[in-house]
Amino acid sequence: MLHGCENSGKPAPDKGFRVTFPVQTGAVSYYNAFPEFGGGPLRSRFGSIHLCRLWFFLLATFTAAQTAEQRTARYFESVRKRPQLLLAFLKDLPKGGDLHNHLEGAIYAEDWVDFAAEDNLCVDRTTSRLIAPPCDSCESYTAKPAMRCAYGDHILYNQTIDAWSMRNWRPGEESGHDHFFATFEKFRLAFHGHVGEGVAAAANRAGQDHLQYVEFMHTADGGQAAQIAAKAGWADDFGKMRESLLAAGLKDVAAATDKKLEADEARAHDVMKCGTAEAAPGCGVTVRYLYQVLRGLPHEIVFAQILLGFELASSHPRFVGLNLVMPEDWYVPLHDFNQHMAMLDYLHTVYPKVHISLHAGEIAMGLVPPEDLTFHIRASMEKGHAERIGHGVDVMNERGPLDLLKEMAARNVLVEISLTSNDMILGVTGDDHPLPIYMHYGVPVAISTDDEGVARSDMTHEYLRAVQGYNLSYPEVKRMARQSLEHSFLPGESLWTETKLRFRFVTACAGDAAGAGKPSSGCQKFLVANERARVQWKLEAEFAMFEKKF
Repeated sequence: MLHGCENSGKPAPDKGFRVTFPVQTGAVSYYNAFPEFGGGPLRSRFGSIHLCRLWFFLLATFTAAQTAEQRTARYFESVRKRPQLLLAFLKDLPKGGDLHNHLEGAIYAEDWVDFAAEDNLCVDRTTSRLIAPPCDSCESYTAKPAMRCAYGDHILYNQTIDAWSMRNWRPGEESGHDHFFATFEKFRLAFHGHVGEGVAAAANRAGQDHLQYVEFMHTADGGQAAQIAAKAGWADDFGKMRESLLAAGLKDVAAATDKKLEADEARAHDVMKCGTAEAAPGCGVTVRYLYQVLRGLPHEIVFAQILLGFELASSHPRFVGLNLVMPEDWYVPLHDFNQHMAMLDYLHTVYPKVHISLHAGEIAMGLVPPEDLTFHIRASMEKGHAERIGHGVDVMNERGPLDLLKEMAARNVLVEISLTSNDMILGVTGDDHPLPIYMHYGVPVAISTDDEGVARSDMTHEYLRAVQGYNLSYPEVKRMARQSLEHSFLPGESLWTETKLRFRFVTACAGDAAGAGKPSSGCQKFLVANERARVQWKLEAEFAMFEKKF
């Protein structure tokens, strides 16, 4: 506070004189006061006019000396306890990439209703599950009305939205875990003919959230790999199993899957009006895919899908890796966990350049027997060759957890943090969540949405949860955004040569201002050759524009 400068021509009443203002240093924000100006009444020999001049000179000097990042951090601290201003700040914040995003789960229930109505699907009023026509009439309380009936029946509409998402869910007879995972089978019938529209909806939300990149998990083959596996049967020899599946046409399935996705993306671009003056925000988001393996299915199908994921990611640029999904606590994923890791271990030797991210540690005490909490994360790294871990909630229940954390930091294995999902599904939040522990041990982390449509969230509110729940500083938030792109599976070299203690540009761009509109010729050449670096450069440009506001 500054007292006595309102009327510079008159001495101010002797109420004492204190100068305080926030200073940002590193990741810590605090208040610094000039000792000669504070702590009690100041008996100035020069008069208040001289003190005011001195104050304005010091303030101008201090402001000029601050970097844009420091000014932004200072503002961030000023709104930390003001949720609505903090929300507005985080809404505009450039956020990098969303590395853990299930395409089906990213779509809001309202969109599913539209897709289902367009396809003339029916809905079972008792279970809220979509079924094929013919449908009943729209009269009240018919058993299987057409989904379009919901537009004129607010009870049916609201019942459907609640059943297909976590909206209005309350703890009771059904756990959050069970309600969450039950949603997918209810709306899935509407997905097959609307993948393109789903990509558009999810990409647009990412663009509105100021994301530069998304990796969608997507089982894009429509069950073709499962059909081949069912005919081929199981063989204990992984090499022979691979040969039989490829001979049965799995490479053709990979080619057809990529072609189908090409058509779906074209449809998404049409929906978003990309390339026109009315282009939607999603047009500016770089989108890639992880092939999504359904690990709750019979082992021959799981192997076939893992193999298809490796084939897609090694030959088709839209696919940048693979991941194994379905609840980690279900019987088959638990019972066959070690076998799944063995499959990945073998196929990694055949396709060593394919990227792998794995759900691991999305379990908690009481959900599974204690012994099942002790090894999934470590095995996913060491046997499954995971470069990233999805969730990692139970890390402190693993054998030798501190050594594991050090190993993760040494290997530079990133953890995809999904706070809303972990709260709703596992009931793990606040001090029970290991996010601060990962950060303390130097394990890279990035905020992710998981299933933002089902969870009724978005990336902005995920960041809000992280900031409010764990008192993150602006440099820590910025680091997470940068790390999300650093650990993306985009091809090419990184923009950074160092990311642990600080972020340092590669030599080609070392003399350039971060995100400059016209990089030097050497930097431009490097960016053209490396897609990952180009997206990272875009993030830096958006950070530079964002920080100019403060």
